[in-house]
Amino acid sequence: MSDQQVYDIFVIGGGINGCGIARDAVGRGYSVALAEMNDFASGTSSGATKLIHGGLRYLEHYEFRLVREALMEREVLWAMAPHIIWPMRFVLPFQKGGVRPAWLIRLGLFLYDHLGGRKLLPATKTLDLRHDPAGKPLKPLFAKAFEYSDGWVDDARMVVLNARDAADRGAEIMSRAKVISAKRDADLWTIEVDDRRSGARRTVKARMIVNAGGPWVDKVLANAVGKNDVHNVRLVQGSHIVIRKKFEGSRAFFFQNPDNRIIFAIPYETDFTLIGTTDQDYLGDPKDVKISDQEIDYLCSAASEYFAEPVLASDIVWTYSAVRPLYDDGASMAQEATRDYVLKLETPEGAAPLLNVFGGKLTTYRRLAESALEKIGEAIGEKGKGWTGTSHLPGGDFAVTGYEAEVAGLKARYAFLTDRHARRLVRNYGTCAFDMLGGAARTEDLGRHFGGTLYAIEIRWLMSREWALSAEDVLWRRTKQGLFLSLEEASELENYMLEAAAA
Repeated sequence: MSDQQVYDIFVIGGGINGCGIARDAVGRGYSVALAEMNDFASGTSSGATKLIHGGLRYLEHYEFRLVREALMEREVLWAMAPHIIWPMRFVLPFQKGGVRPAWLIRLGLFLYDHLGGRKLLPATKTLDLRHDPAGKPLKPLFAKAFEYSDGWVDDARMVVLNARDAADRGAEIMSRAKVISAKRDADLWTIEVDDRRSGARRTVKARMIVNAGGPWVDKVLANAVGKNDVHNVRLVQGSHIVIRKKFEGSRAFFFQNPDNRIIFAIPYETDFTLIGTTDQDYLGDPKDVKISDQEIDYLCSAASEYFAEPVLASDIVWTYSAVRPLYDDGASMAQEATRDYVLKLETPEGAAPLLNVFGGKLTTYRRLAESALEKIGEAIGEKGKGWTGTSHLPGGDFAVTGYEAEVAGLKARYAFLTDRHARRLVRNYGTCAFDMLGGAARTEDLGRHFGGTLYAIEIRWLMSREWALSAEDVLWRRTKQGLFLSLEEASELENYMLEAAAA
């Protein structure tokens, strides 16, 4: 099958960078198609520490441009999507003779507060842990701490909402669609795409390709585009553990380790604590990445240096790992490799252009997309102006500090919802929760209950609006209800979705 339409831009990769570029481009008037070989955010973009942050530790590596851009983006993204992004305070305990002297931490936090963009987020302050509740779960040797602001994001939802908005604006968005080959035919690309569900193949044409393959960016170049001997990215594994709630309150912890690395301990999904990340070079296939016993030991022991009650491997209820595709700048240690993004445009004389995207982080995805659109404009001509900085992602069209009001509004309209259920629906879907629930008047109208706060009405929404095809898509990316369902319940959900897809 061959499409007659010639797209302006064909994006390979459905992580945050690919979906962000597709959304920005279609909003400017380009015709856009995107192919993701698996589910959206099934690679790096759902395996992060889930922070919208400047990157305090990047100051030590003099990455001032990256940190300033990221700091300025925090409140921009918060305003774009206040349902899936919200501010969080971080407590950084310190002691005399610790990893970094207090004056250095103070200097870093002063820069953090003043480098750019902070209007609503509160400034840094000093805590006396002997009297502040933040000190309660910590060892008594930590008497003082600094507290500063950053943000939290539901990373996988940020990806799929970018994809949804791109589709709503006219982009063709394909999941489970693998690019088999991409060949230049004068000033056009001829791209062969394999539908991994049906096995059907189709051929499309585009004026330009954007390679946003994440950890697979070099493989796309080698396998699909036919370039050999490419080595642009350094693959760095980051792993996290989730344990039962270790401490009360909404504040997170920033722990410094003797090896100069840092980890976070963050309130997670109401009942849990998220601890991570590790940083180590990865040489395998990104699809096979999983946490190692050494990483589990490292995270447990690093957290136990601070918590009065040790973190044990037996406390772990879930783990996840991902591979970060950092631009290979020749750094000797994984944690020193740049987190900045690099865009490389190829415009051979008389041949179709190719833009390769290397590196990047969740916080700067929108700015990366704007930079990519500048390159795209150079290559195939400009269309439209930047627009995403004052936009909303689907469901995010409410006041930046209006989460509680949205929850109250949802509970007033659907009085049968429990507080926990209403809060999760607003966190996941924002104002779209009203569209999902529609005319439901009682719990029975939500359909079959699968466990946790997951009902058939939500599953149908995710299948029809958010490309969800499997229980894994729903339980670990569109929601985190996998933390609350048994294996048997998850299996029943899988069967339900298979039957619904076949109907």
